[in-house]
Amino acid sequence: MPKSTTGKPLVARLRELRKRHSLSQEQCSELAGISYKYYQLIEMGRRIDMRLSTLQKLGRAYGIQVHELLAPGMPATRLAKHVPSKRRGRPPG
Repeated sequence: MPKSTTGKPLVARLRELRKRHSLSQEQCSELAGISYKYYQLIEMGRRIDMRLSTLQKLGRAYGIQVHELLAPGMPATRLAKHVPSKRRGRPPG
């Protein structure tokens, strides 16, 4: 079976969108509703054959549809939800 021709550009698109919005991988995974480890594997190119439901979740995180996520041009995006804080641990005080 031939390798995916969509995988590498999709990984690059996801990384570019995440950086455009100044998100960590963890924040992006939380916005999309997928596990952090799974998102890491996606960005490393080790999970490029994703389910449609995963692509929908990733697109929704940026307020776009799957076809926009896969399109050749960079889509206009907006974060769909409040961005989780990068800080971990207990709040001060």
